[in-house]
Amino acid sequence: MLNQLLVGGAVSVCNITIHAFVMTMVVRVAQATAMKPIRRPSSRLAGVMIVTVLLLMAAHTSEVMVWALAYLIVNAAPVGTNLVYFAFVNYTTLGYGDVVPVQDWQLLGPMTAMNGVLLFGWSTAVIFEVLRRTMVR
Repeated sequence: MLNQLLVGGAVSVCNITIHAFVMTMVVRVAQATAMKPIRRPSSRLAGVMIVTVLLLMAAHTSEVMVWALAYLIVNAAPVGTNLVYFAFVNYTTLGYGDVVPVQDWQLLGPMTAMNGVLLFGWSTAVIFEVLRRTMVR
């Protein structure tokens, strides 16, 4: 169980680091964009929100890839499993149940889900903050 907690914790820290970097970049760019005068504020708002959400989706996808790599390294899934699919299902808490981790690594699924829920919540907060900052001007 300790190995599972250590691996899951290490992957979570990697993903939090990725997310922190992307979140900082997104908020700073939105802040700088909001400071510039523009004739069409609604176009700017739409553009900023589209870019923000696309960047966040890219961040989440890269975080899923980190989980898939971890599953590969520790052989957490049955042979022949599509690890990216398995990681996405866990990270998004979709939980189809069609792929189950091997017994020695069963905690990685719930740890992946916990990581995903927290980072999706963080992304939601950032989307709201970017929207707020962009609408202020």
